Amino acid sequence: MNVTVDMSICLLHGQCVIAAPEVFSFDDAGGLVWLTQVDEGLRGALEAASDACPEQAITFG
Repeated sequence: MNVTVDMSICLLHGQCVIAAPEVFSFDDAGGLVWLTQVDEGLRGALEAASDACPEQAITFG
């Protein structure tokens, strides 16, 4: 699955990092980093991260 984050609306709350740490993290400078391609087995984690995002900046499929 492709994973994208709309960084034009992301405010770096980090809810995705909490919900799906296997996909999302922060780099040393505090920027959001994520895997752009993930296995179907992580769909549940991505759904949780997307639901938790206050800006709804995460899309996948």
